Amino acid sequence: MIKLRLKRFGKKREASFRLVATNSTSRRDGLPLEELGFYNPRTKETRLDAEAIRVRLSQGAQPTDTVRSLLEKGGLIEKTIRPGETVGKARQSAAREAVVKEAAKAAAAEAAAAAEAAAAAEPEDAEVVSADA
Repeated sequence: MIKLRLKRFGKKREASFRLVATNSTSRRDGLPLEELGFYNPRTKETRLDAEAIRVRLSQGAQPTDTVRSLLEKGGLIEKTIRPGETVGKARQSAAREAVVKEAAKAAAAEAAAAAEAAAAAEPEDAEVVSADA
C-alpha cells in the first residue's frame, strides 16, 4: 500500500519535513517513490504539489493523520470527522456533563445546608424577641 507521509530532514532540533509518497513498509527516511511537498512546523510554511497529490490519492494512496490535516488545510481534500474523533469528543462532552452535574449537586447541598442553618437560627431570634417584650 502507498502512504502519503512526512519525511524528516534538517538539523537537530530544527526539523523540516517533506511530504512523500512511499511504500507503507519502508522506513520513515527511506527512499520515497515521489516527493509531493514541503512542511516547516516552525514557520508553518507549507508547499504542496496539488496535481501530484491528487494523482496519488486517486491511485488509492492513504495519508497519515498529520498529512491529512495538512491536506485539509490546503484545501486538497474535504475535512472529514474520523470515528476516533467522534468517540473522543463524546467522552469529553460526557465528562463535562458529569462535572456540571456534580457542581449542581454540590450547590444544591450547600443551599440546603444554608436553608437549614437559617431555619435553625430563626426560632432562636423569635425567642429573644418574645423575652424582650
